[in-house]
Amino acid sequence: MNNFGSTIYLDYNATTPIDPRVLDVMLPFLKENFANPSSIHYFGRTINEAVKLARIQAADLIGADEKEIIFTSGSTEALNIALKGIVENYSQKGRHIITVSTEHKAVLDTCKYLENRGYEVTYLSVQKDGLIDLNELKKSLRSDTILVSVMYVNNETGIIQPIKEIASIVHEAGAIFMTDATQAVGKIEIDVNNFGIDILCLSGHKMYAPKGIGILYVKKGIKLPAYTHGGGHEKGLRSGTLNVPGIVALGKACEIAEQEMKQYAEGIEVLRNGLENELLKIPDTFVNGNTENRIYNVSNICFKGFDANVLIGRMKNVAVSNGSACTSAIVEPSHVLTSMGLTDEDAFASIRFSLGKFNTIENIEFVVQTLTELTKTSFRYA
Repeated sequence: MNNFGSTIYLDYNATTPIDPRVLDVMLPFLKENFANPSSIHYFGRTINEAVKLARIQAADLIGADEKEIIFTSGSTEALNIALKGIVENYSQKGRHIITVSTEHKAVLDTCKYLENRGYEVTYLSVQKDGLIDLNELKKSLRSDTILVSVMYVNNETGIIQPIKEIASIVHEAGAIFMTDATQAVGKIEIDVNNFGIDILCLSGHKMYAPKGIGILYVKKGIKLPAYTHGGGHEKGLRSGTLNVPGIVALGKACEIAEQEMKQYAEGIEVLRNGLENELLKIPDTFVNGNTENRIYNVSNICFKGFDANVLIGRMKNVAVSNGSACTSAIVEPSHVLTSMGLTDEDAFASIRFSLGKFNTIENIEFVVQTLTELTKTSFRYA
């Protein structure tokens, strides 16, 4: 049916396949180019040059300087480094943080951890369409607010927050602005300086690179303490031997994204719209979230009265999701959807379709036909 055997894969927000060109660049660093980039011999220095190139490729994608790029194991680690580091280094200014109720658990759980250690966190609500109210943000900012963290593109609904406006409001209040851009980088153009982003996090496996590699962008002038001790790697923030194969792969993925994201965006959006339009012909279906301020590859649809897990389980050859893959083991409604005002029942009835550059019109037609038939023959719970 496609590149993944008999499975039609519409879960690109959970993870992406590795682009073959990324794999080709990565493989030599798993075999003959194995030296430690911190070694001073010629072999090590050669590997270090490959790391430097990847740092430049990553920086170019987001409009940063390569000296502002820190390699991590992924967004979760990057967010932990940033959140815990900011509160430690800027606690003299204050102990107040602002984030959003629909953030990824990597942010929400870290904020809960910080609350248990005496920091105060304000969780902004979202409107029914998933967007925050900028007036609520303005009212929540205080003289002791040190950091505001707002996800760029929501991983479940694809909602795009007005990042540039948010950053401007945050800076006017004298606070630092951070964004989890995991679902945005590589899909839409981002310029950290133009948008006013002070800290940004991303994961390679969301943009056709392997798992286990990510980036923390920290604007020059913002100070973070060492998160991992033991050698002073990554500008003293994250000690440990670098994951060279992953770094080289991510650098190549960033280069490809910069060259091709516009090319793929239009085609993916056409496929997403076709899928969505056909599925909305099924009775009692609706899209969750704003359909204007939304990334082009995501559609989150409620099949009212159905159990999404049952529908997903009966689509044997289709990979889709009922929420974030990072919380799929927890049997509870999506916190993103309930924060938008959905009932638990409607949240449990919702499916996220997230497309990527390897999808085809045949994939879409098969999924539409399969779900249309399933909703005719499956038991409706309400």
